[in-house]
Amino acid sequence: NWLRYGNLWEIPRPELIYPVHFHGRVNTVSGSGRFRMEWTDTDDVMAMAYDYPVPGFRNETVNTLRLWTAKSTRGFNLDFFNSGDYIKAVENKSKSEYISKVLYPSDESIKGKELRLKQQYFFVSATIRDIVRRYKKFHNNFHAFPDRVAVQLNDTHPSIAIAELMRILVDKEGIPWEDAWKMTTRTFAYTNHTVLPEALESWPEGLFAYLLPRHLQIIQEIDRRFLIQAGMHFRDDPARLDKMAIITGDGEKTVHMARLAIIGSHTVNGVSKLHSDILKDSLFHSFYQMMPDKFKNITNGITPRRWLLQANPQLSALITEAIGDRWQTDTSELVRLAPFAGDSEFCRRFHEIKVANKETLSGYLSSTCEFSFPPEFLLDCHVKRFHEYKRQLLNILHVITLYNRIREGRHSEVFVPRAFLFSGKSAPGYYMCKLIIKLINAVSSVISFDPHVRDKLQVLFVPNYGVTLAQNIIPAADLSEQISTAGYEASGTGNMKFTLNGALTIGTLDGANVEIREDVGEDNFFLFGLRTEEIVQKRAAYDPRSIYEQDHELKQVIDQIFRGDFYPEDPQLFHPIVYSLLGSDYFFVLADYASYIKCQERVSEAYLDQDRWTKMAVLNVARAGNFSSDRAIREYAEKIWKVSSVPASS
Repeated sequence: NWLRYGNLWEIPRPELIYPVHFHGRVNTVSGSGRFRMEWTDTDDVMAMAYDYPVPGFRNETVNTLRLWTAKSTRGFNLDFFNSGDYIKAVENKSKSEYISKVLYPSDESIKGKELRLKQQYFFVSATIRDIVRRYKKFHNNFHAFPDRVAVQLNDTHPSIAIAELMRILVDKEGIPWEDAWKMTTRTFAYTNHTVLPEALESWPEGLFAYLLPRHLQIIQEIDRRFLIQAGMHFRDDPARLDKMAIITGDGEKTVHMARLAIIGSHTVNGVSKLHSDILKDSLFHSFYQMMPDKFKNITNGITPRRWLLQANPQLSALITEAIGDRWQTDTSELVRLAPFAGDSEFCRRFHEIKVANKETLSGYLSSTCEFSFPPEFLLDCHVKRFHEYKRQLLNILHVITLYNRIREGRHSEVFVPRAFLFSGKSAPGYYMCKLIIKLINAVSSVISFDPHVRDKLQVLFVPNYGVTLAQNIIPAADLSEQISTAGYEASGTGNMKFTLNGALTIGTLDGANVEIREDVGEDNFFLFGLRTEEIVQKRAAYDPRSIYEQDHELKQVIDQIFRGDFYPEDPQLFHPIVYSLLGSDYFFVLADYASYIKCQERVSEAYLDQDRWTKMAVLNVARAGNFSSDRAIREYAEKIWKVSSVPASS
């Protein structure tokens, strides 16, 4: 709604407005004894700046987040209006301004792909133009540009910035290609945030030629020159070049943006140790072999000011009382909490705060979702973006398994009552995840109306997940579900937020889970599931149907879903989920099912001993200090940007 109704904190900057070009054609023009390219006959959209102040913590430093909104170059058409064509009178204005109306629409259709690429270039072009403007205010030439400007490509989406800076330097500033390329590659660094193919971004070459013809030419030239270098490096293995080329294909060619980002950046980093190893050993292996010094790791982090000090004030006060307040700006101080895990009085107060946070969350959910849960229930939270690799489906299979055990009187002595809380959003066109959300809600409905079960088991999907909701959920959580298929989660930050607030983690060895487990200790982390290398080894011969046929409990759960037991209004609704699981089960849900169920039994056993559980929770908080955004930013500054910190005035 901040787009619709405005935002008090946004400062419009109408003096900072740039034309962003699309379509058109490219001409070769000569002058001063040299040729240059001219991009003409373009369709233009104006990018106008809005500034959002970002104040520091207890100091006088305020940074600026610069945002952009799209404005039409052509406003209200009076001729069309006077002739009675009121829609046509505002059509051009509306078409131009929809670029910044909805971020990342579904790209299932070619129109969706076109809008995505337009959005990416719109924000990139405005930002690069603004960077160049500010640089030129204080410099007469571009020799010092890479020493004064550092641009971090935060994932693959803005990688068109490499071609845009080259266009400005070569076409607008008249800098020779070789010099411009050196400046560009010294300016950009690339953070990869995912190994998923769809997020590495590739575009049909025809779409590029239609929307951004000059940029396609620049990318083609970057590709041509790079392949010459790569060919010399891999003389004995020319087949490698297909895995490294930016533009590939025989018919309709494809432009690979992640490869452009690697080639055009001086540094490439992953966001956890495991993720960075995957980039080097498999995903970008050929690039790593050619340019090993380019690859680094910087594990993600979270800000303790928001995710503990603001989100969990009672726990923050207890920590400050115990060790002082330096942890708020130096989370390495949290390790001083470790001895308090053996302090019965501290643990009693720690536990009381967790119970109070659960009561607060229950009251919040009661008023917003008409759902509440007893604070003595184990609060089991799975809150994050919905994707099949994050395996919310595995979680709901466990819920149904517990439901069956309770209904049939088979729940074990170590069973504890649980409230399962799901929340998160899926991409607009992600049909399977929408169906999984529907299944979660269907199971929730069945359980809530079953008097034999609802006093032992509750399930809720909370809609409209965002930061504010997360700040209510995370301090109350007992168990953090971090159960992605090993090798698919780059890092994750939700796992860090839960750990910092004293929730224990059940998870696979994936992303930052690996480092969290190393830091908090194996005894304070519930580990299950196949490892990355085991997934790779098993994939070719993996037969999920045989697992289904051999595991009675799993077969019962799958059959219930297939019969429509949880949605009798449309018994076939969830058939695609079952077909996916029994057909390919690409994310190894069934392979990890038995291990996950056994691990959840260990969770219940630990929770029955509240003293043990609280001690484990305190140690999780005490050993979470490495997962701070302060540490991550310091590493970016030292390893990538090569800048030193400046003390903030207070």
